[in-house]
Amino acid sequence: MTSNRSFSNEFWSQRYEQNKTGWDLGEISRPLKAYINQLEDEELKILIPGAGNAYEAEYLFKQGFKNVYVADISNKPLQNLKSRLPNFPEDQLLHINFFEIEDQFDLILEQTFFCALPVNSRKDYAKKTAEILKKDGVLSGLLFSFPLTENGPPFGGSKQEYLTYFSPYFEIEILEDCYNSIKPRQGNELFLKFRKKRI
Repeated sequence: MTSNRSFSNEFWSQRYEQNKTGWDLGEISRPLKAYINQLEDEELKILIPGAGNAYEAEYLFKQGFKNVYVADISNKPLQNLKSRLPNFPEDQLLHINFFEIEDQFDLILEQTFFCALPVNSRKDYAKKTAEILKKDGVLSGLLFSFPLTENGPPFGGSKQEYLTYFSPYFEIEILEDCYNSIKPRQGNELFLKFRKKRI
């Protein structure tokens, strides 16, 4: 699995160095900002996997959420976050393959990480997120809603496909068309809120 280019530090670091980061909005995405704004418990332990430049983490941190962890296979975006936010704790910047994380979290925020994984790793992602969430933990964020093409890494998929991955591990509280996407992504995003099943 780790030999795939989507798990390669070199592949992703090169994208940052060459400024080939078309997924990067340059700011927190509107839907996640709205979701974060309604969170009340600042003690939540939050993970943002494949976080890239981690504008969501920066926003959370500035809103008083200090227990935020950022994971990426490339160290470059982690250092970009640190340069913007020098007081962000070093031990909460995880230069790691997501599938090797062993900690536990209350909330995982999904923002353009799942869509970069090889399709054959999507089921593994669903299982791994459930494993590293605490009891009643939540996975929330965005998934792309358009067909896969050859112009990947993978990117798209369908609501029906996603349900096959996540339903075994999560109660599906929300999986619906996103009403507050930025203009270029309108009609192409699903907002999700899944709660870890009690077993």
